[in-house]
Amino acid sequence: MTPLVLLPGMMCDARLFAPQVAALSGCRTVICASLAERSSVEELALDILADAPQCFALAGLSMGGIVAMEILRQAPERVERIALLDTNPLAETDEVKARRIPQMMAVKVGKLSVIMRDEMKPNYLSEGPRRGEVLDLCMDMALDLGPHVFLNQSRALMDRSDQTETLRNATVPALILCGREDTLCPVARHEMMAGLIPGARLEIIDGAGHLPTLEQPEKTNAALARWLEE
Repeated sequence: MTPLVLLPGMMCDARLFAPQVAALSGCRTVICASLAERSSVEELALDILADAPQCFALAGLSMGGIVAMEILRQAPERVERIALLDTNPLAETDEVKARRIPQMMAVKVGKLSVIMRDEMKPNYLSEGPRRGEVLDLCMDMALDLGPHVFLNQSRALMDRSDQTETLRNATVPALILCGREDTLCPVARHEMMAGLIPGARLEIIDGAGHLPTLEQPEKTNAALARWLEE
């Protein structure tokens, strides 16, 4: 079967996809790539393409979805199908760029945990029974990755390109998925994305915010399994 490459969100690692790896790796190779070592989306995409199988299914969440779209732009012939989860195809707005600057300055002087706790983690999740557990995991992933990765990823997101034309040109089976309570990348944004890709499937996960892979893993696994079988 075609290998599956997973791309995590900002300040997340393979643990973001632990339920999906457990559910999907029995019948195919599942690779979770790192988005840690570069400060541009274009360079991250090039690195992943250098290490990825010749042909693969590609799924990315949040920043991972942004990099996935750039991979599709750079090498559409290598992507057999694409899943974009809780993400955004648009270039970063000036308003969001302006918010990143003080965050980056704070992280440079040792306040990564404060920024994650006060400004990022509260925006991630719905009010559900696993909220505390998932928030703790998010903090663990962020602190393990560290300030250098936060700064790299912030720069990459600030400078990213608009990918709407990439989506219009897509010709592969596509899943557009998000948590119904995602306030960072809301449902309307995903409806727009699904409308850009011919034949795309839109799935909204109830009881989830920005991280449905952890908040509602069974529902997310089922949606990904349907996409992989298309």
